[in-house]
Amino acid sequence: MSTAFVLIKVEPGLERDVYLALLGIDSVTETHVSYGEYDLVTRIDFADEGEMAKTLIGKMRSVPGIVKTETLIAVEV
Repeated sequence: MSTAFVLIKVEPGLERDVYLALLGIDSVTETHVSYGEYDLVTRIDFADEGEMAKTLIGKMRSVPGIVKTETLIAVEV
């Protein structure tokens, strides 16, 4: 199992809608509202890179109100 954190900018006024939509995605294990450059921080857990791509590209990018994302993939050291 691998993990990534996605920083998300949202269209003003749609934060709650995007938050709720993200919680409906299977791979999303946490979503938090944040202050600063990004409006939401989401954690996704996935079995392989294919599942990660499906979640990031196929599911998250189709959520209305998401303006920009930045993905941070966690690694073991």
